[in-house]
Amino acid sequence: MGQKVDDAALDVLFREARASYSKWQKKPVPDETLRELYELLKWGPTSANAEPARFAFLRTRESKERLRPALAPLNVDKTMSAPVTVIVAYDLRFYEQLPKLFPQNPGMKKLFEGGPELVEVTAKRNSSLQGAYLMMAARSLGLDCGPMSGFDNAKVDEEFFAAGKPCFGCDQEFFPEGHVKSNFLCNLGYGDPGTLHPRLPRLSFNEACSLL
Repeated sequence: MGQKVDDAALDVLFREARASYSKWQKKPVPDETLRELYELLKWGPTSANAEPARFAFLRTRESKERLRPALAPLNVDKTMSAPVTVIVAYDLRFYEQLPKLFPQNPGMKKLFEGGPELVEVTAKRNSSLQGAYLMMAARSLGLDCGPMSGFDNAKVDEEFFAAGKPCFGCDQEFFPEGHVKSNFLCNLGYGDPGTLHPRLPRLSFNEACSLL
């Protein structure tokens, strides 16, 4: 810790990384790479080590077709052609894992049990952080990213997370009883650099920052 990474790593993660890929090379992303991706991103910090994010990796044509009706028109082609689309979601019962994930404070679970508004804001904020960790981890493994917010959250939640469909004792493919909600989508794969537009400008330090 405390050691600065070299310029090559900073280029991969930030300076030369692009998040606007809409065309993808016909190169698959192995399941082993997705597992390695999670094993990296899980180390990113979250409030009380709660890790509320849940990730659904859509790798098959069939799973993508289930997502298609929820996509905004401009996001259909880029998503259907991507090797993987990740639904970055959050679990509103994340606090049930706190006795394992945050054992130094046994009262933390009860704090969240009695505060649904606190649960929602904590889960959404920290799953957004974990989604950013996913993108950093993907870039570090040589993958390109295409994050998106142009989709119908309610349709995604109903299709993939059983929203409004109690599932007591049945075989649910992911998380039953509708306590997982979608946050954003992120396409993953090996992008076609020839389709990128020139990189857009960014705000300078003086425009975005203050030193107090």
